Amino acid sequence: MKMIFKGIGKIFRWIWKLISFTRQLIINLLFLIIIGALFFVFSESGKEPELPEQAALVLDLSGPIVEQRSYTSPLDSLTSSAFGNEQAQENVLFDIVETLRTAATDERITGLVLNLRDMQETNLTKLRYIAKALEEFKLSGKPVYAIGDHYKQSQYYLSSYADKIFMSPDGGVLLTGYGSYTLYYKSLFEKLNVNTHVFRVGTYKSFVEPYTLDGMSDQAREANTAWLNQLWGAYTSDVASNRQIEARSLTPELDQFVAELKSVDGDFAKLSQKMGLVDELVSRPQLRQQLIEAFGENDDHSFNQISYYDYQPTVTDTQLPSDNQIAVVVASGAIMDGSQQRGNVGGDTTATLLREARLDDNVKSVILRVDSPGGSAFASEVIRNEVDALKAAGKPVVVSMSSVAASGGYWISASADKIMAQPTTITGSIGIFAILTTFEKGLEKMGIYSDGVGTTPFSGVGVTRELPEGIAEIFQLGIENGYQRFIGLVSQYRDMTIEQADSVAQGRVWTGQDALALGLVDELGDFDDAINSAAELAMLGDDYELRWMAKPLSTAEIFMQQFSSGAKVLFHQLVWGELPEAMQPVTQKVVTDLSTLGNFNDPKGQYAFCINCPDR
Repeated sequence: MKMIFKGIGKIFRWIWKLISFTRQLIINLLFLIIIGALFFVFSESGKEPELPEQAALVLDLSGPIVEQRSYTSPLDSLTSSAFGNEQAQENVLFDIVETLRTAATDERITGLVLNLRDMQETNLTKLRYIAKALEEFKLSGKPVYAIGDHYKQSQYYLSSYADKIFMSPDGGVLLTGYGSYTLYYKSLFEKLNVNTHVFRVGTYKSFVEPYTLDGMSDQAREANTAWLNQLWGAYTSDVASNRQIEARSLTPELDQFVAELKSVDGDFAKLSQKMGLVDELVSRPQLRQQLIEAFGENDDHSFNQISYYDYQPTVTDTQLPSDNQIAVVVASGAIMDGSQQRGNVGGDTTATLLREARLDDNVKSVILRVDSPGGSAFASEVIRNEVDALKAAGKPVVVSMSSVAASGGYWISASADKIMAQPTTITGSIGIFAILTTFEKGLEKMGIYSDGVGTTPFSGVGVTRELPEGIAEIFQLGIENGYQRFIGLVSQYRDMTIEQADSVAQGRVWTGQDALALGLVDELGDFDDAINSAAELAMLGDDYELRWMAKPLSTAEIFMQQFSSGAKVLFHQLVWGELPEAMQPVTQKVVTDLSTLGNFNDPKGQYAFCINCPDR
């Protein structure tokens, strides 16, 4: 017996040594990652990019295009990695446009090469603003070439503005059009004995549909079809004009497309060339030689070039300091209560920036740049109150709508002096809802019951108990009150009767072009037009400077963000790498859908949010 216990003791000592070794290994790995990150930060911070005397600017965007660079904590970064959502570097829309405009007048830049293979899919409204800068670059007389092995839809849109499009003989152009698809969980919730209680106002307020239906409602299908067709019409019209082809050729019937593909023996590259989408099919060595002939040869036996990421940091603000400032406050992301990091619109955070602009005597007018599908109704009103305070202080407020300014995004815009949208902006969705799930049936099936006493009818309300009918009525009355407040704002500030506001509301999504006709916006225009309007309303003439209002990232936050990028790679491989690749997109979608409500934090549980709106 003594020998048995001695053997067991040895096993436990061996296990403890293994645990200690593993713990020390993990600590040492984290220490090495920190040292490596510190070395990278300090070594890169002192480097200045070398600008050649003559070179083509290569627009080699990698990752998403955003209104404002967000902050992601190391924990969020690791969590996203665990679910397969690798976070690429973000490219600020205004940096891209300003860089292209600077390059157009820079004598060292001899041309532009669009190499967009790593650029993520981007909303058409943002693409059009970049395209405007591309057109301005072309006016300089410098050549613009697009190169790529394959072209996805957003990549091809920008490439269509090039003077010449090159593609690999084994490549192709993938134009899938626009769609609005989501997963529906009604039957799943029934099988799990989950009760979903929905409170809403608005015929078209379809946020709750994935949780209450097994498919899209007729009303949502009608509204989505309308704005999707408008966006696709704008896309095909722009591309057709650039390529001097018929717009309808970009939307062939399936039988027609199959016949065309058969005519070139299934060769997608030849079909793309036949359709007029690309100009020349070339191998990489052939392409390199053509670019050398156009821009000269460098020491690496390639063409003289400088990457966007090396050139952009050299672009400096040429505006002279001025006492007349136009403040720009960016509201990008879901609207949430309280203070939030960049990437979401915090009610308190955004209100603070607007208040700071109001109290600064140098700020004469404000642009509220909105790129949000909405969120918390309470936080939206907190932000809108500061818009009213700015107006009361005599400082005009111009709303510049980006890709999406819907639901809460429209709420915070409603009382501005002027609302400007682009034709392809998605706005409206004026409605409000609340949703509550309870699990009493599932618990009872497992033999778990909730019972007790309380001092009021509200004491026992929770997710473990059936929702009393009277409580449900109270919820619905609150939602109806919120909806009346919403359309009341529209009526008050958009010069409509309540009946007129209600008719254009009902949660329906509109394009900017439709919103103009309905009176929901004042003018069609991009960010440049918003600047001109803000200067005009404040009577500034040409004597002003832009001031971007933002909560800056601290040095510690920047370091931790860079540190996490190394740690998450290992975490991603350990956790996510085990899941079959084919299942990853489905799992990501389910996790996103089921966690959406958990990310909301309205104190009254009332939300103005547009789920079917396109990604920002």
